Amino acid sequence: MADTDHSRHSGRTASAPPAMSAQPFSLDVMLEKYAKGVEQTADDIYLRVAQGVAQAESPELRAATAARFADNLRHGALGAGRIMSAAGTGIAATLINCFVQPVGDSIQGTDDDGLPGIYVALLEAAETMRRGGGVGYNFSAIRPKGARVHTTHSAASGPCSYIDVFDASCRTVESAGSRRGAQMAVLDCDHPDLLEFIEAKHLKGRWNNFNISVAVSDAFMRAVEADEVWPLVHRAAPSPALLAASGMRQRDDGKWIYAEPAARMLWERIMRSTYEIAEPGVVFISRMNEDNNLRALETIRATNPCGEQPLPAYGCCNLGPLNLTRFVLDPFAQRHGGKPGFDWDALAARTATQVRFLDNVLDVTLWPLPAQQAEAQAKRRIGVGFTGLGDTLVMLGLRYDTEDGRAFAVRIARCMRDAAYRASVELAQERGAFPLFDAERYLEPGTFASRLPDDLQQAIRCHGIRHSHLLSVAPTGTVSLAFADNASNGIEPAFSWTYTRMKVMADGSRESFAVEDYAYRLYRELGGDVTALPPYFVSALEMSAHDHLHMMAAVQPYIDTSISKTVNVAADYPFDAFESLYFDAWKSGLKGLATYRPNATLGAVLSVTPTAQDDAQADAQALANLDPLRIAIDHRPRGELPAIIEKVEYLTQAGKKSLYVAVSFMEVTGRIGSEEMTIARPIEFFIPVGQRDESQQWITATMRSLSLAARGGFVARNLQDLRKVSWDRGPVRLGEVRRLDGQRAPRWHDSEVAALAYAIQQILHRRGFLDEEGNQVPSRRLSRLPRGVLNEPVPADAPLTEHVQRDEPPGDEALSGTYALHAMAGRPCHTCGAHAVIRKDGCDFCTACGETGACG
Repeated sequence: MADTDHSRHSGRTASAPPAMSAQPFSLDVMLEKYAKGVEQTADDIYLRVAQGVAQAESPELRAATAARFADNLRHGALGAGRIMSAAGTGIAATLINCFVQPVGDSIQGTDDDGLPGIYVALLEAAETMRRGGGVGYNFSAIRPKGARVHTTHSAASGPCSYIDVFDASCRTVESAGSRRGAQMAVLDCDHPDLLEFIEAKHLKGRWNNFNISVAVSDAFMRAVEADEVWPLVHRAAPSPALLAASGMRQRDDGKWIYAEPAARMLWERIMRSTYEIAEPGVVFISRMNEDNNLRALETIRATNPCGEQPLPAYGCCNLGPLNLTRFVLDPFAQRHGGKPGFDWDALAARTATQVRFLDNVLDVTLWPLPAQQAEAQAKRRIGVGFTGLGDTLVMLGLRYDTEDGRAFAVRIARCMRDAAYRASVELAQERGAFPLFDAERYLEPGTFASRLPDDLQQAIRCHGIRHSHLLSVAPTGTVSLAFADNASNGIEPAFSWTYTRMKVMADGSRESFAVEDYAYRLYRELGGDVTALPPYFVSALEMSAHDHLHMMAAVQPYIDTSISKTVNVAADYPFDAFESLYFDAWKSGLKGLATYRPNATLGAVLSVTPTAQDDAQADAQALANLDPLRIAIDHRPRGELPAIIEKVEYLTQAGKKSLYVAVSFMEVTGRIGSEEMTIARPIEFFIPVGQRDESQQWITATMRSLSLAARGGFVARNLQDLRKVSWDRGPVRLGEVRRLDGQRAPRWHDSEVAALAYAIQQILHRRGFLDEEGNQVPSRRLSRLPRGVLNEPVPADAPLTEHVQRDEPPGDEALSGTYALHAMAGRPCHTCGAHAVIRKDGCDFCTACGETGACG
């Protein structure tokens, strides 16, 4: 039993929480996600996992160790999802939840820093996800958009374009199995493509398989404070054309300055995006590296997808939390004049066993890549954590949002830290220290280990330590739901005491289920009146954002990696106060921060049970929070619309062809977050009367399909697809490309359809609706464009003589330049698109535009 400060004493025998039957939804999740074969109970799963992980022991110790692990699991220990699902099954899947993997600045092979090329990294990621692991990456090594690519004499497309590729790969791998592949994309705060990265997820559907975060340095935060400029830099040189147009310069350290915006402007763009769509997150990368026990050996550039593990290249998350509610003695005893207690001795003992359990996981898991195994064996990172903190405080009668609640959480974290590090020292005496262990560098001032108690530091110097890192507070998700009767998740307070949870069913449909919080159920089981809960029942939505932040700041000094926690803020939370949260987090020494402000765009997996009035308000809010780019337009409005008509001329093998294309626009008003905005959207494409002969029926059909796509909100994607259409009667010439030497050359397309799609992309680019690559410009930027500058309204049956642009199309001379229709058949040219690349004088040479490529 414990006294008022929750320490043990001998007054009387204290009891653990009574056992309750599992909630139907918890049982359903356990059986669906974790049970294998004939397994029907949690104990069936515990035995299988314990026996599987014990295989790392010597044969004579396996049975006893398996029994020890199973007992630990029955009394609050848990493995992370991959362990509970796959350990002991014989399935060719990893037991590691997540990895960080490097991406270099080359297409294949390795770059100058030894990092794997982009498509090598993509293949490695696909193999990792196929085996069940999530992946985090830092894409900052990839040269920015417009940088020079020496091997092909072309301009780079930038990291965001390659994140598109990784996202598509994740979707493909995901479809082959039942587990969604989680990914994290990190970009440094000084990368030239930072603004594009920040706003990428404002385009609906883009990077759905990624969380994204900006790696923010202390220098950047100080620049924001001082209102200084912030150079966006990269070691890759800009292309000659970009260099000539922009006046970029090279710094003394060899990096090129692509732009020098105000740091505050960049910070506000990050904050505005996070405020509205909860991304990007922020990782304080300087703090992650300063606190790192291995800072002398490695540089942290990224985290796993949920952010609780800052990891080096090929580093892994080997996680196992303890359910803190299992260590509460006489829960809610204050109801009848008693005092709840907490079993500190049991927590320390269970933590020590968990260290051995996770050490074994490193030796029995399947490794998707040899590099991951080598990294893990050299440093032996593990992550003992906890779940159920919020419910534990409730059961003890402590409010989460008070100093007493935070002090108790600190005591838990300190107890687990000391128990884990002591167990690792003892394991080092049995099995040896991790191979890269160096006591002086490991304990040098400033590392996490240098803040351990003196006796622990001395033990580490004498005996070494088995693991470089031992602690991590991760989200526990379905593990907590399935095996802890829906105890509060990780470090979080309970979201709500009763709520509905969305579940994807076997047929792909979604259904909602009523779920109750563990502490709430226990209180009712013990006779408590749940219609009048005492004040220590405080949920996540009932406390301030700073109360969430203060809990993280209190616990973080005792966690050697990081904490995954969501700071909930209300929908009407002021932006200035929201922005200050991140500054407070940085100044408090946190390693990262994620926030969630509910709105119709984000929605929620969890929601409290709504009333009829809530439903009406939600419907109204949903209508008011629609991206004007995504609002579906059922049909063309009656009457005339503002339009642009342009003449398109192109060359085919059959000669020159020309036609006029009209694009009608419509002003659409919507709302993103708290901001109302109006944009001009193309909603109809057509060819005016007088040119619809039988040979151009395909054009009419294409215009109709484009119009439907435009009204549905995905015209940019449709045009990109049309650019890929090929034709068996040879290439089509339309437009020009600028070579790196400044010369202009014709542009070639694989079909008339592709050429027409390119022409329309250029029309919409000149209007500001698409960028130069044909990608959709976000609504916020579109809303800033001047409106009312289109031509006069044009009816759909307008004759060709009306409202035609005054700019004269190029004459025959321009269409039959130096290289026109004299190209030799060959491979596609990266510069002009013609299938005309041959080998000439040992180099790739395009006979259509004269561009010289890679040489042997």
